[in-house]
Amino acid sequence: MEKGDLIDFSALEKELNRAVEADKQYRRENDAKFRAIQQKVATYEEFRDIVKASHLKPLDKKDKNGPRKQPWNPISTVNTDVRHTSTESLQSALGESQPRNASEFSRDWRRFKGGSVEKYAFLLRLGGENLRKMFHIEVGFGLLGEFLTVLCQCFRPGDEAAVTGVLQGLSLTGRFGLGASLLSEEERRACERLFRKLLETNPNLAGVPESQKEPSAERETQTEENTVRDDGTRVSVELRGLMEKYGVCENVK
Repeated sequence: MEKGDLIDFSALEKELNRAVEADKQYRRENDAKFRAIQQKVATYEEFRDIVKASHLKPLDKKDKNGPRKQPWNPISTVNTDVRHTSTESLQSALGESQPRNASEFSRDWRRFKGGSVEKYAFLLRLGGENLRKMFHIEVGFGLLGEFLTVLCQCFRPGDEAAVTGVLQGLSLTGRFGLGASLLSEEERRACERLFRKLLETNPNLAGVPESQKEPSAERETQTEENTVRDDGTRVSVELRGLMEKYGVCENVK
């Protein structure tokens, strides 16, 4: 056999591997396209995102339970230096940003980079109902934990209704249970702290003991106190229900 007739097995192996990988990618993306069609996605951007994410694999139990320093969302950076700027002024400044779907939301979210206060105002301005509609398929990989961390860090008294609405809307998004189960320990602790803050501001949990009230004052304010107590009880029940959904009910007293 002449030297020119020798077979380069190394080159053949590389070519074969490339062909196998190309075939796997084609099949994987093709399956993702069918899944996107079955899910009846609202926009092409959502369809494209599902196909682009087709290479992601489910985590094993050991991956979920083991220690992890790398955040699920590689673009997530949390600014620990929280400046308590007026939420209303921030929401006004962000008024032009109105994403219509998950893809546009991710684009706008990345623009804030490490600005936790801006992200907090952005979430509150959008509200739970808009978030539920945008993430009707699922919340993007790692975003749920980042949302909870930002809400916990920037929460201020007076924002209880808006924050609770955001938590409620997120709990109604697609595959929420899976996203909640994949929270890191740090993200779960942030979630617990957030619910503690909400419970502490619940008027039903801060009532004055009956033994410390003056009889005359009690008669004059009985109707008002009953109203506050009923509202507080309702809010407390709603919060407890949300805590069960987020899997932190047993750890928050």
